[in-house]
Amino acid sequence: MAFYFLNIALFGIKYWAGIVSNSVALLADAWHTLSDSVSSLAVLLGLKVSNIPADKKHPFGHGRAELIASLVVGILLAIVGFNFLGESILKFKERAVFNYGPVAIWVTVVSVIIKEVMARYSITIGKKIKSNSLKADGWHHRSDAISSIVILVGIFAGGRFWWADSVLGILVSLMIFYTTYTIMRETISILLGENIEPEMEQKIVELGETINGNVFLDPHSFKMHHYGHHSELVFHISLPGIYSLSKAHEIASEYELRIEKEYAIEVTIHVDAIDGIKPLKN
Repeated sequence: MAFYFLNIALFGIKYWAGIVSNSVALLADAWHTLSDSVSSLAVLLGLKVSNIPADKKHPFGHGRAELIASLVVGILLAIVGFNFLGESILKFKERAVFNYGPVAIWVTVVSVIIKEVMARYSITIGKKIKSNSLKADGWHHRSDAISSIVILVGIFAGGRFWWADSVLGILVSLMIFYTTYTIMRETISILLGENIEPEMEQKIVELGETINGNVFLDPHSFKMHHYGHHSELVFHISLPGIYSLSKAHEIASEYELRIEKEYAIEVTIHVDAIDGIKPLKN
């Protein structure tokens, strides 16, 4: 919650500096910061909901609430970006006059420092607890810091070019769009479902090599589902049709336990019956 109130304070200071300077770039940066406070609140709510245990209506838990929070962050960024892209283009057409001064410089410098500290903290903790929404929020903070650096550069060069503020506003908007893209791409990919990495697939094949003698189980059709901190892997193996149901169940269960121990995920194996005996693996 400390970040929430800090972002509100930064928004107020930046907005005041933008009004004083008549700078669309500073105003865009201010609203970018305000969206940080809203996104931080969304992330906190998403994390809180994602920790609610599974129930009858939600047997897979509530982990995807965190992904929904990431989508909220992305949507808020897109709205801010579109708003100030249009405003910057309008200012450029009107050849609007701006007046950067000492206030704009100091406000921007302080913003860069604070936002980068917030970004590093959020990204570090997000990686530690494997939280996509917290990492997304950290990159949101960093994009704000980067946009402030761009504005700071423009402040020192702005006196030479009448169009500097409008162009800076457009650059800030484009950076916001890029951050939106990176957040939405990762989040939507997880929601749609992803295949497992080749290294993980190879390791799973190796884990099954000694379960049924040296008969190749032919693991295939891998599907991974993520529910926040909870992940489930589903795939098929092939066993001779002459095997009893008990033997097939024993093999599949042993295979599941080995993978769950290795990767701390839930595993479900579907057994395909084949005619004859599966050839030995060379």
